[in-house]
Amino acid sequence: MQKIYLAGPEVFLPNAEEIGETKKALCEKYGFTGIFPLDKTIAPQATPLDTALAISKGNELLVEKCDIVVANLTPFRGTSADAGTIYELGLGRGLRKKLAAYSNTTTPFLDRVWHQYGEGDLANAPKGEIRDKLDHKIEEFGLMDNLMLEGGIHIANGLFLTGDVDPSALYTDLTVFETLLSQLQKRYNA
Repeated sequence: MQKIYLAGPEVFLPNAEEIGETKKALCEKYGFTGIFPLDKTIAPQATPLDTALAISKGNELLVEKCDIVVANLTPFRGTSADAGTIYELGLGRGLRKKLAAYSNTTTPFLDRVWHQYGEGDLANAPKGEIRDKLDHKIEEFGLMDNLMLEGGIHIANGLFLTGDVDPSALYTDLTVFETLLSQLQKRYNA
């Protein structure tokens, strides 16, 4: 059975272990073995820094052992995906793993950034030169997140699905995740 590393911000939720177990059960339903970032035991180290480094190393080892990295790129704590998830996706790309991602919103990156950092009406912003309040250029490619994320997934012949869920379940609704698993099953004959 191919192993899927389940990257995403779910590790920060109050019910992280429960979500992880649910995602792993869905992986099994579609013929994969799900590996959640919390599937390792890290004993507290001498300092908080040492503990953080042990967690980081443990997650990298889990990514290395997997065949596929599936990243939850739903925006987290800002306009983009969780920074740790982004790192794990990039690590998977660097290790030439199969990649897939999903987002529980269909609002494009440009719109999310403009909503938080733009001034005025986006429809009136000069196309090709859309800038935020600090005069920083905003990507205008119609993508769901930064071009390097979506670009890396596509270059790796991966999948990236989006869907809108109830905002109160932005990080717990697994509908788009399950659809992605179904497509991965067909693609890899799991």
